[in-house]
Amino acid sequence: MADSDSTVPFADLSAADLRVDCRYLAGRSGTAADDPLAKLLPVGNQGGFRYRGSPVEGTVRLVVLYTSGTEVDWPDLLDPQTGIFTYYGDNRKPGAALHETRRRGNLLLRDVFHLAHGSPADRSRVPPFLLFEKAFPGRSVRFRGLLAPGAATLTADDDLTAIWRSQSGLRFQNYRARFTVLDVDTVARSWLDELVGGKPTTGAPCPAVWRAWVASRSYQPLLAPSTTVIRSKPEQLPADPVGLGVLRTIHAYFADRPHDFEECAVAIWRLIAPATGRADVTRPSRDGGRDAIGEYLVGPPADRISLDFALEAKCYSESNGVGVKEMSRLISRLRHRQFGVFVTLSYFGRQVYEEVRADGHPIALICGRDVVTALRGHGLGDSASVSAWLTVQFPRTESAAQIDVAFPGRPIDLDVDADGGSVEAHAGGNVRDPGTVS
Repeated sequence: MADSDSTVPFADLSAADLRVDCRYLAGRSGTAADDPLAKLLPVGNQGGFRYRGSPVEGTVRLVVLYTSGTEVDWPDLLDPQTGIFTYYGDNRKPGAALHETRRRGNLLLRDVFHLAHGSPADRSRVPPFLLFEKAFPGRSVRFRGLLAPGAATLTADDDLTAIWRSQSGLRFQNYRARFTVLDVDTVARSWLDELVGGKPTTGAPCPAVWRAWVASRSYQPLLAPSTTVIRSKPEQLPADPVGLGVLRTIHAYFADRPHDFEECAVAIWRLIAPATGRADVTRPSRDGGRDAIGEYLVGPPADRISLDFALEAKCYSESNGVGVKEMSRLISRLRHRQFGVFVTLSYFGRQVYEEVRADGHPIALICGRDVVTALRGHGLGDSASVSAWLTVQFPRTESAAQIDVAFPGRPIDLDVDADGGSVEAHAGGNVRDPGTVS
């Protein structure tokens, strides 16, 4: 059983229940045999998709989804406030069709999500998904919950989507899948044993919320609203060097023309809030404390209403935080029934954060980490791809000269995919790597 520190030692894994946020410790032999997932469940010791059965034959009884949290191009994300988990499939480089991956993970996703939208008899054939993420030390893992395909707020067109990406000039498709973490504290070992043994997923040890989902596609998510309303500086900046590199690329691009960053800030806000409608960048001499004004649309498509917002943008480096003066400027300009949006490449000082939250100002604070997360979610995961995106979306007068340096004396075309997620430069009929134009 788990100790007081919510860990289960390696020797006890084969008989352990699965408890949300509990750590399951790896072995210490220094080999692949240390993998705790293979000892917890008979699903193998490699890959993000691990299962019992065959996706090709349609006999999968149990699935483990493992995420390391370090794939910058494929940012798996658990939102504890909505209970929705976003997971990317296993076709992560060019060379294979969407469903022809080595582990057949995408094939499994296709079939499972199809069954999820069918009848109760169809859903009874859906294998339970168990989410684990990398933990420490070594190969240890943490259990994050029992997953059901889809969500109450998503349609069949939204919960499983084939998206395009490009790498080295070659385009390919992968799945973006969304699951709901069900409101289950503990997954009993007796249920796991029944699943492995081929018994129905709705047997006696089955969690009640899983049985309800099978019967009526009823989602009861595990919701965990954050108790932390003030993010520290480290929590507002990327924890990885690639993410910091993305912020520095944007900062350098607009360093000599910071007012042009305002249009970029609006574009980033649209990535975060897709229901944003009209948004107009104001003239620098007449902005009245607002770098942009716009509207956010709510309600059904046939009868929407708009909420006005004012946006402030600061093209600051990660070492230069937003202070009281900058925030006061936006607060003083907010009108009745307006909300504010503040976008920066850096962070908000603690005093600023505390005053905004304590006084209840309706302002969305978009920091450097939020910017990187939004870009990664749209396929812009590194400095090269972001540089190419900036060049196309926010051109500067010297861009033509820069392109001519990269491809001297040759005609250039820049292509952006439908999602705005990747850029390719074509010179003389040859496709160059994304991001070669800076």
